[in-house]
Amino acid sequence: MRTRLSPEDVIRIVDKFDGNQGALISVLEAIQAEYNYLPREALKIVASRTGRSLVDIYGITTFYSGFSLEPRGKHIVSVCTGTACHVRRSVEVLEGFERHLSVKAGETTHDREFSLSTVNCLGACALGPVVVVDGEYHRRVREGDVANVCEHARQLENCVELTNDERIFAVQVSCPHCNRSLMTDGRLLDGYPMVRVTASFRRKHGWLMLSSLYGDYRIESEYEIPPGTVVQLFCPSCHAELKSTRICASCDAPMISLLVKGGGTVQFCSRRGCKEHMLDLVNEDATAV
Repeated sequence: MRTRLSPEDVIRIVDKFDGNQGALISVLEAIQAEYNYLPREALKIVASRTGRSLVDIYGITTFYSGFSLEPRGKHIVSVCTGTACHVRRSVEVLEGFERHLSVKAGETTHDREFSLSTVNCLGACALGPVVVVDGEYHRRVREGDVANVCEHARQLENCVELTNDERIFAVQVSCPHCNRSLMTDGRLLDGYPMVRVTASFRRKHGWLMLSSLYGDYRIESEYEIPPGTVVQLFCPSCHAELKSTRICASCDAPMISLLVKGGGTVQFCSRRGCKEHMLDLVNEDATAV
């Protein structure tokens, strides 16, 4: 997740779709995945590169609730206000979040820690009231649970733990599209949860586990991936492709981009065996490569 706009990156995103006007929504999704919202200057660049009017582009961004024109917080809190949750007093839960975070639904806290929103239905009516934080479902939430839910999200933020090799440390990552965690407790490597994604290559489609230790290239996969193969990776929750707008400097394959808990992105090459990777932490001065 970037904090400063890079016109070159926005142009690269737009040009990746070859100026296809039908791909405008995909362009906007890619920009939001990069910045966690849609900056005004980025929309101007999109209008200029695609030949679409800025009014049309704003119309799309305001029509689809998944787009945000304001910077969003590290943690996305969604309170279900659908009928089933409403009758179970989800309004009181929402008001509890508003008081605890000192914001209204649709707003972000001043420290950009939390963004609060409502959704009409999450499809989990039997579990209501339901609250989703960073893709994690909290069921039967009561007003008194609000503080614990927020604290739980904070505790899951990335904590860098050094191993014997200071170039290798654990990170927790999530999908840049739905913000849902990609970490799995069911499979550990050296005591750390692995990163679970869906992999597609050569008509094969199955699960793939990545080491969560930055600088460690070990993987486990449903299918053997031959060296040199370029693999497409997808979020197992929202099924969006995890491809970055960047190209590998070593082999010209697409880079994969994931959000780092606590702020930032980790990118690595999609070609099996290539060790090109980079870590860009928000408010950190150094980038590891």
